[in-house]
Amino acid sequence: MADTKYIFVTGGVVSSLGKGIISSSIGKLLQARGYKITIQKFDPYINIDPGTLNPYEHGECYVTADGMETDLDLGHYERFTGIQTTRANSMTTGRIYKSVIDKERRGDYLGKTIQVVPHITDEIKRRMLRTSPAPAQGGECLTGRESDSPSSSLGRSGEAFDFVITEVGGTIGDIESAPFMEAIRQLRYQLGRDAVCVHLTYVPYLKAADELKTKPTQHSVKELQSMGIQPDILVLRTERHLDDAMRSKVASFCNVDLECVVQSEDLPSIYEVPVNMQHQGLDAAILRKIGIPVGETPAMKPWHAFLDKQRAAKKEVHIALVGKYNLQDAYKSIRESLNLAAIYNDVKARLHFVNSEEVTHQNIAEKLSGMQGVVICPGFGQRGIEGKIIAAEYTRTNDIPTFGICLGMQMMVIEFARNVLGYADANSAEMDSQTPHNVIDMMEEQKTITQLGGTMRLGAYECKVLKGSKTFEAYSQSEQSTPLTHKEGEGLFIQERHRHRYEFNNQYQEQYEAAGMKCVGINPDANLVEIVEIPEKRWYIGTQFHPEYTSTVLNPHPLFMSFVKALTNEQ
Repeated sequence: MADTKYIFVTGGVVSSLGKGIISSSIGKLLQARGYKITIQKFDPYINIDPGTLNPYEHGECYVTADGMETDLDLGHYERFTGIQTTRANSMTTGRIYKSVIDKERRGDYLGKTIQVVPHITDEIKRRMLRTSPAPAQGGECLTGRESDSPSSSLGRSGEAFDFVITEVGGTIGDIESAPFMEAIRQLRYQLGRDAVCVHLTYVPYLKAADELKTKPTQHSVKELQSMGIQPDILVLRTERHLDDAMRSKVASFCNVDLECVVQSEDLPSIYEVPVNMQHQGLDAAILRKIGIPVGETPAMKPWHAFLDKQRAAKKEVHIALVGKYNLQDAYKSIRESLNLAAIYNDVKARLHFVNSEEVTHQNIAEKLSGMQGVVICPGFGQRGIEGKIIAAEYTRTNDIPTFGICLGMQMMVIEFARNVLGYADANSAEMDSQTPHNVIDMMEEQKTITQLGGTMRLGAYECKVLKGSKTFEAYSQSEQSTPLTHKEGEGLFIQERHRHRYEFNNQYQEQYEAAGMKCVGINPDANLVEIVEIPEKRWYIGTQFHPEYTSTVLNPHPLFMSFVKALTNEQ
């Protein structure tokens, strides 16, 4: 296509309706038609990024390959579409304002009074269009190319996109989202038919009246219209099926074509949403609104094959997640990675949260009773770590397949030092700066940094996996093109994403190796230990990186695949 097309996804009535799933589904459907797409998230909160937010506030923090801490919806974007997001795909009010204020301090605005309109809205528009600032302004260049043309939408490598899908967090009417809505209003006028607005609302069912109510949707659209934005397409989130009469009512009251009113019913799996949206013609409606010939409906054979495997899976594997955050979104990518790996192993994953703060030596057997595998979850801080250490000891001594991720891997290392190496006071310098056996210690380059946020080892780093290890076997058997990069000599090289400050202390490496815990993954540049495993166990592996960030629907991560396979072999 000559010009990039833009799709804006907004939400109304209540939050958590699934804008991220709808945005991902739209991206997947357009991809299936051969278009090159990207998806970005604009969050109205003032934090620079979600990196310092408590998971109870905002769910997990998802990390992009280039080291940006972002909203969990970017995980949905990558899992559904297989694209690799960057810092350009995640934006917050905090970053927008910081960029404008930095320019003002440098004098880039030549003494003008800085206002929400036009300066904040112009900055939002620039980033929505993914164009670079003019050379005189400087600032944060997101695309690697200077351009003032609204139709020039470029990735960091300079590649053009056919469609840019922009999801705006929050709901219509929120005070903090007003500048984003104004930016969309201006872009709709500026871009004409090259822009489409998709509005997601809620149609509640009132049990007492035995009725579905469209009034909340009508009010949401009215609020959107009051901001100068007429939605082109409505997606109605509902727990019950809406008949054509109700859809016609919504279309009439909201000035939307009937074919552009689609419903998003509750489904057994979020991965059925793209197929449901395709069946109702959501992608076709978007193309017609933009003026692009619709053509044939894509078969999406790999996606349907995945759904067939999901429906056919009958046996269950029970996996415990040992962590301190008792909510699904805190470990969203881990949960999805386990579910995907289970489906490809022809089983269903039944995940059970075990609160590590409540784990003791006396109750650990009861807590993990019936569990075929255990994931020791990542996190930060002192709270709940002793429970993770107890869990690691129990699974190691009882030979229960165990997967430790980031802090989880570090707890496996500490447990081994205490109970195998004989260092009863071993710890991480993060938890006890005075420990005489700091088997986990801060990286040297981090010791002088005091400011939180953006100071960690973030993003993708290379790791050499040693031949002969279970980890090597897992990556070697994978058909996935990434994160495996190449093989060389006695190992293979992978790239995985990190989010941490503390590392395995190499001073103890020989002792660990001699006692049976092997360091099988090493960063070739810094010689940092990335992967540990105990070969004599059925499956006992810890990774300093986060493999869940690179697991997708059509390419499940090899380590999760290997982990679940180890569980199914015991059935």
